[in-house]
Amino acid sequence: MSKRIAILGSTGSIGTQALEVVDAHPDEFQVEVITANNNVELLIEQALKYDPNTVVIGNKDKYQQLCNGLDNTDVKVYAGSDAIAQVVQISTIDIVLTAMVGFAGLIPTINAIEAGKHIALANKETLVVAGDIITRLAHENKVSILPVDSEHSAIFQCLAGEFHNPIEKLYLTASGGPFRGKKLDFLRKVTRCQALNHPNWTMGDKITIDSASMMNKGLEAIEARWLFNVKPKDIDVVVHPQSIVHSLVQFEDGSIKAQLGLPDMRIPIQYAMTFPKRSKADFPRFNFMDYPELTFEKADVKVFRNLDLAYQAMGKGGNMPCILNAANEIAVDGFLKQKIGFIEMSDVIERTMMKASIINQPSLDDYIQTNNEARQIASEIIQNK
Repeated sequence: MSKRIAILGSTGSIGTQALEVVDAHPDEFQVEVITANNNVELLIEQALKYDPNTVVIGNKDKYQQLCNGLDNTDVKVYAGSDAIAQVVQISTIDIVLTAMVGFAGLIPTINAIEAGKHIALANKETLVVAGDIITRLAHENKVSILPVDSEHSAIFQCLAGEFHNPIEKLYLTASGGPFRGKKLDFLRKVTRCQALNHPNWTMGDKITIDSASMMNKGLEAIEARWLFNVKPKDIDVVVHPQSIVHSLVQFEDGSIKAQLGLPDMRIPIQYAMTFPKRSKADFPRFNFMDYPELTFEKADVKVFRNLDLAYQAMGKGGNMPCILNAANEIAVDGFLKQKIGFIEMSDVIERTMMKASIINQPSLDDYIQTNNEARQIASEIIQNK
């Protein structure tokens, strides 16, 4: 039987590539739900093509446009963040691909888990913000969390057949982004256009800026801590400019496993969607002769301070990663809107981490309050610059 899938964020980079996987395997998947925040035109186009049960647009101002576009179909149409959070509970859904960006993915993911849906997780912020709650709920509801990020998918694949063997070290690889090797003087003058020009990956604006600042790797380290139940000290980041080795696992006997492949997000997306099966794909193949050298470097946390701030937040625990994430979302938005410079993002995040209220054992309500407080603090810091 085909898997019935809900794609939260179907118009974004991950969502559109997930639908390419569906196109390649029409007998394996049925698109049951698709959602978007603002891109109503593409959402209508997708709905007309895939004929889902339900479509949701986050921006309520675009609800009527969505209704008009699907007027001659049987597709159910809803709007608003509450509708996105509720639609994941539909009984006909087998797996939910969470490809929303930022804190907005948390409540829909929780609702999906509580409804017994398996999760293909592309929204790393969900585990960054509330990894303790998410992992506990997944265990209680016997739900699988299948990582979509290429790095976590690589680790997950390396652990196949090894889950009974203790992990000694996880190595997350980072491309280094467009500013690998650059110094602070250069980064002070970085423009929005330069930061959005990633050398290896095609991603949405927010994730691309996170990659350029290396915050993306910091968030991934926190996510890995929860996904694979390891201590912060057992997670390391290495810069690998070719983006061929997607991550590595070292075991207690010293052996290291690595997962390799071309930088193509459709590979980890498909693996999460088809797991435990590997479906045939016509993606371009990696050829060793095209990459005679694979190099690795130490990450420069003095220049790329966001990575160090993420490790500080992970070490502090409690609601500190939530504070970090909220401040980063505001800082990235401020940079994209040219309100602050590239390296000023780290200043905003650090100051927010110093000012926000600390809670050592937060509840879900605490996380929601922390997110709101940290966003307000970060916004005020940017306004007063």
